[in-house]
Amino acid sequence: MKNTWSNSTAKKFVNKYKKLGFSEDVALRVYTTQLLGKNSNLVLHGGGNTSVKTILRDIDGKNHNVLCVKGSGWDMADIEPEGLPAVKLEPLLRLKNKPYITDQNMVNYQKRNLMNVESPNPSVETFLHAFLPFKYVDHTHADAILNITNRPNGLKFCKKIFGVNVGIVPYIMPGFLLAKKVYEIYSKNPNVNCLILMNHGIFTFGSTAKESYDLMIKHVSQAETAIKKLKTKKIKQIPNFPMKYSCDEISPILRGLLSEKNSNQKFIVNYRLNKHIKYFMNGKNIKIYSAKGTITPDHVIRVKPFPLVISPKKLSSLNDFQSLAQKEIKNFRKKYLNYFNQNKLKAKEKKTMLDTSPRVIYVQNVGMFSIGNNRKSATIAGDLAEANAKVISSIEETSKYQTISKKNIFDIEYWSLEQAKINKDKKLLEGNVVVITGSTGTIGFETYKLFKSYGAEVVLLDNDEDKLKHIQPDINDLCIHCDVRNKKSVKDAFSLICKEFGGIDILISNAGTASEGPIGEVSDDLLRKSFEDNFFSHQNCATEAVKIMMKQKAGGCLLFNISKQSVNPGKNFGPYGLPKAALLSLCKQYALDYGAYGIRSNGVNADRIKSGLLNKKMIKARAKARSITTTDYMKGNLLLDEVTGEDVARAFFHLANSKKTTGAILTVDGGNIAASLR
Repeated sequence: MKNTWSNSTAKKFVNKYKKLGFSEDVALRVYTTQLLGKNSNLVLHGGGNTSVKTILRDIDGKNHNVLCVKGSGWDMADIEPEGLPAVKLEPLLRLKNKPYITDQNMVNYQKRNLMNVESPNPSVETFLHAFLPFKYVDHTHADAILNITNRPNGLKFCKKIFGVNVGIVPYIMPGFLLAKKVYEIYSKNPNVNCLILMNHGIFTFGSTAKESYDLMIKHVSQAETAIKKLKTKKIKQIPNFPMKYSCDEISPILRGLLSEKNSNQKFIVNYRLNKHIKYFMNGKNIKIYSAKGTITPDHVIRVKPFPLVISPKKLSSLNDFQSLAQKEIKNFRKKYLNYFNQNKLKAKEKKTMLDTSPRVIYVQNVGMFSIGNNRKSATIAGDLAEANAKVISSIEETSKYQTISKKNIFDIEYWSLEQAKINKDKKLLEGNVVVITGSTGTIGFETYKLFKSYGAEVVLLDNDEDKLKHIQPDINDLCIHCDVRNKKSVKDAFSLICKEFGGIDILISNAGTASEGPIGEVSDDLLRKSFEDNFFSHQNCATEAVKIMMKQKAGGCLLFNISKQSVNPGKNFGPYGLPKAALLSLCKQYALDYGAYGIRSNGVNADRIKSGLLNKKMIKARAKARSITTTDYMKGNLLLDEVTGEDVARAFFHLANSKKTTGAILTVDGGNIAASLR
């Protein structure tokens, strides 16, 4: 493993944080923590932790010896000083000889001794860091260490590799008792500079940040070297054959089956495939070695104790896959229920069962589908599953994968301190996939911001590639260049959406253009182009969306930006109003044809929204057509107030959440009796 320490970069960190009021101790702690966190072979998504013992002055001017330790919710890869809450050290050390404290008392005690009560909760391994008498302490879940510990002869293998300078700690659940055990083993041999925690990870420590970091790289490299020297035998593979269906075709099927009856829970399903996943999932014995548990305990809260493996037959149809997937997911739920029932009786306190849906699905000869409540959690589940696949595959080539017992895995999965890491307040639209066309325009982007604020996963579609490239760096959402008038372009976009998210729940069909002219004088080409822009584009997107929704079998919502022109035509505005009138009928037709499947179809009739479509030139022309000023034109409604893109966005949001409303048109125009529906 490469050592990426840089003296010049270390100095930059010291100078940067000194200007912000932080000591050299903390600056170097941030630096090496980031070095460790950015190496995915050491740390993934919040795993691991680090600390530094230093001196801080409180508000009264009194100096305190403190332990700055990684706080809950922070990732080592991008940690800042605020992510290292300072805990008074002496009170922690006073508990060295205490035989036991409860988890809740441990958490409360740590909180009580924070220098800043607004800091994040210190790591559950805070006492372990405190009890080791070193300035800097580093902890990772290095793949190579887990590779040597998670096998039948793991203990013997560790001793052979590391010798007397490394202490070996048997598996104990993280918390106060682990801290006590680590201190006991260290006390017996104070010359050790590293501790290997069986089936868990590695700790290194030193008087400087560089010393502790160097030891981490050194010992992980030793493990890597030892693994390379082992004789390997490739995992036997199942026959490799192509499927009659693609990953984007089966993603919506899986997504629909994952949502349990009588539950509002919706999942994001993310697809990935690479050589490591392919090798792991196509192993003949995958149902054996993948079911034994995760390579390190804390992964279980993200990926559950075992994945679901689906093995489609050669030449099977999409309907065959649906039947097989339904059966296998039902069996998985039963298996998880048995796992829960077998272990809940041994738990210290009463447990309420978590949902029974898998978080990782391997479809042999197709790929891996990772599942989460949102895109971030689905991606994290995928990253952890991939790390598990690499380590388990490597072990299976040289030995047999073996990890902690199901009871120990259960204790971590149902540990309140672990669940607290992922159980955040659920937003109204979490788990929902929303697709917006014409997304870079005024209405489209206001709609994006509103739905995003309620936790939805929003996909932005637009034909203006430059605008998409302009906004992409500022948002963390999927932007797709798509010409909604082109069926292939739309199909490709929705296929990508299914790969990334598993399906779609809400389509906001918003794209359009505005054409003018007396209807008896405009060219056929202009009129046909307007129908392509303002009618067929909506039909193209709605058709693809409905196909996906039908596979999900979980309902859905189509929302169309129609326009008051559909019921109240404007003079010389026929080329725009005619396709919009057809669009209103299309909206109602979808409500009629797909209501029985729980798919709703509603529209918004907006008027006079200042945007790229209704620009200054267009406003001037429309005002002239009505023989009024531009100001009177924009405020020409019963409320005498201009309507904005945000107002239209709120109308879309209202319709999306009106579960018993379909075939409805919501007018957003400030009041126009001539445009009101009869």
